[in-house]
Amino acid sequence: MEITNVSEYEAIAKAKLPKMVYDYYASGAEDQWTLQENRNAFSRILFRPRILIDVSKIDMATTVLGFKISMPIMIAPTAMQKMAHPEGEYATARAASAAGTIMTLSSWATSSVEEVASTGPGIRFFQLYVYKDRNVVAQLVRRAERAGFKAIALTVDTPRLGRREADIKNRFVLPPFLTLKNFEGLDIGKMDKSDDSGLASYVAGQIDRSLSWKDVKWLQTITNLPILVKGVITAEDARLAVQAGAAGIIVSNHGARQLDYVPATIMALEEVVKAAQGRVPVFLDGGVRRGTDVFKALALGASGIFIGRPVVFSLAAEGEAGVRKVLQMLRDEFELTMALSGCRSLKEITRDHIVTEWDRPRIAPRL
Repeated sequence: MEITNVSEYEAIAKAKLPKMVYDYYASGAEDQWTLQENRNAFSRILFRPRILIDVSKIDMATTVLGFKISMPIMIAPTAMQKMAHPEGEYATARAASAAGTIMTLSSWATSSVEEVASTGPGIRFFQLYVYKDRNVVAQLVRRAERAGFKAIALTVDTPRLGRREADIKNRFVLPPFLTLKNFEGLDIGKMDKSDDSGLASYVAGQIDRSLSWKDVKWLQTITNLPILVKGVITAEDARLAVQAGAAGIIVSNHGARQLDYVPATIMALEEVVKAAQGRVPVFLDGGVRRGTDVFKALALGASGIFIGRPVVFSLAAEGEAGVRKVLQMLRDEFELTMALSGCRSLKEITRDHIVTEWDRPRIAPRL
């Protein structure tokens, strides 16, 4: 069967992967309301396309933190990619590089920063969890810098792991032939079997629950890399992120895996964009499966988007070729959406190109 859209990879991944692995990638927290809403919310935003505009040439290129990329579609950090495919993060890194876009490597990758750097040139960001042992954090950041990573995406929504019931039922644990490569030899790369989710137990033991804004400041004292704060969904926190010196904000609810019943990221986006007041770029993470979703995020003020699950599902299905295809399909769909909306470049995408539930009616109804 020919794959014609990004969502089709999920069923293929489900058929191929062990249940424990598929469930780990696919599931959300508790009732999984936000998991569904991350997707559904996009369907409540409609287009106001402009016609009779010369769209024979369309430019999707943009810059992120000064780095030129081919399109505003980037790869979010997703953990333990070798559970999906033997080449794991290597394949993802090569696919991102081939597409001319950015890959974010997870702290909990099954390939190290050095290994990913060895795949060749490419713009890469490093996602960071702050461990209780700050020496571990400092060491990790230094290694990412040395390996040529260009920014730190600091995950701020995980003082504790969300309750992912599938992982509890499956007693999730990293398969024995894999390790969290960035922590090998540090005595903390091990995830033991537990009577809960092995990952939840690992997080409880290792990740610092006391993380606060002062630590964002501390991070800036140990690295010159720009820091993206990942996990902001309110205006209040957007303002604090700017004050704390963040170089950018990633609007994310952690793939709906942390606190259930938070809004879809596309619903939280505009609030965050308005609070940032153009002082830092704002990116959207969560629920993007179509080029139309990318356009909607940009119309609401995002500078770009990140995809997570589509990467691991396509990786499971077809390895590097699958990830390349996902990036290409999203690119093609986004280009078509721009053309049919009358936009020739990203700067031509405006708030007037969409209508949302919270917009005032444009024309007063006749009495």
